Amino acid sequence: MAYLPKRKLTFITIGLIFLLSGIEYAVILPTIWRYLQILRAPPYFLGLTLSAFSLSGLLSGPVFGRWSDDAATGPVLLLANLFQIVGSFLYFVGYSKWLLVASRLVAGVGAGAGSSVFAFLTRITRPEERAGVFAAVMACRQAGLLVGPALNLFLQLCDFKLGVFVVDRFTSPGIFMCLSWSLLQFAILATPWESDSPDATDSTDATEEMALLATEPRAEGDRSPTRWDGIRTGTYGASDSTRSEAPCRFGGGGGGGEFLREEVIVLLAAQFVTLFNQTALETAVTPLTQRSLGMGESGNSAMYGLCGAEVILGFLLVRRLGGKMAERAALAAGLLVCCLACVWFLLFLCDLRGSYEWKLSVLVVGIFLQLLGLPFVAVSQASLFSKVTAASTQGFSQGIRRSVGGLATILGPLWAGGLTNHLYVMTAMMLALLLMLAVMTALSYDRLTAPLATDEAEPPSPKMPVPDGEA
Repeated sequence: MAYLPKRKLTFITIGLIFLLSGIEYAVILPTIWRYLQILRAPPYFLGLTLSAFSLSGLLSGPVFGRWSDDAATGPVLLLANLFQIVGSFLYFVGYSKWLLVASRLVAGVGAGAGSSVFAFLTRITRPEERAGVFAAVMACRQAGLLVGPALNLFLQLCDFKLGVFVVDRFTSPGIFMCLSWSLLQFAILATPWESDSPDATDSTDATEEMALLATEPRAEGDRSPTRWDGIRTGTYGASDSTRSEAPCRFGGGGGGGEFLREEVIVLLAAQFVTLFNQTALETAVTPLTQRSLGMGESGNSAMYGLCGAEVILGFLLVRRLGGKMAERAALAAGLLVCCLACVWFLLFLCDLRGSYEWKLSVLVVGIFLQLLGLPFVAVSQASLFSKVTAASTQGFSQGIRRSVGGLATILGPLWAGGLTNHLYVMTAMMLALLLMLAVMTALSYDRLTAPLATDEAEPPSPKMPVPDGEA
């Protein structure tokens, strides 16, 4: 298969993976609490079930990432997808409350393979296009969050038996996701994830092309990657600059020491703070709208739908600006907007008073600012992280990054859940974290950039002859 169709097929499959992850979240979350109540689970089981998914993903991310550093990406994703299939089926069976917890625990293991996907994207994209690709992938998940509620309307109509199993509005999300992940398995199998050994025809053409390139004079710095770069790197489309962009700063290590470097700590902090604040806000906003605005399930669903649409537009904007705006500048701009949102929350949202129209306007402006800054921070830190960490262990590095994010998604709801009636304390902590991150970003701004590739420098000049008598 030619390079461009192969690359397009790979991106489509990756988009489907993230689309289904968003759909799964959107079809399971609205019904899981009522499902647990039917199984006579105590209230704390809701937090336990949701945390089980994040916890197993947090632990499995580095494992899948490290495996993908030493093996092809396809088998890693196939195994991870099996966990998703089994976890969804267990959720459908739903025999007891503990089986429901186990189902989310198993499904979370499969979600940890996201680290392998981001490592793969790092290897097949050039540094200048990476932010746009990451933005498109993240937008796919947000699209799933939009599609999910619409699918849930049809799933709630289910009321029949499948053998000994009951298919109703609580169990139908499980069987629906089980079938969806099973179909995705065929797409993963059909996708050419790696091209370690090109076919004979391609090899012949590549030899001729490289021979021409070797004899053709080139302008200094003119190094346009060709579709044969994969022959040298072992992964199609990954240029030499991609493989060597990080090692020149830290010796190509990839050991644990690289996570203690200044710029890496800043980017991991950005991952944690972004997801902590986002999940904390998501946890607090539903009780707030119910208490202050009298919104019910339909009102909150409409609000979440509009929020999802804004986030998708934000990711598309970041993708559009990908080649025109430096990633560290996008990170700084996103942090500034998020800080403004938290200040707005502190001034107006924590003590909502006045007419219904005023309270609704305050809420809309605050959420709009928060979600406007989110895509800039999320995409820029993910793209920069892939450039300042070793290319040889990118899977493990992405696993660590996503584990930090998983920890944030566990702690954020726990923090906000106990402070729904103390919004000043909750919002002050969110602002303090953002200000700390902004200071760290400002102090490390010069280091938040992709290091220069040593092998892309000008070739060394021929050795000068040594005059007689100086040998």
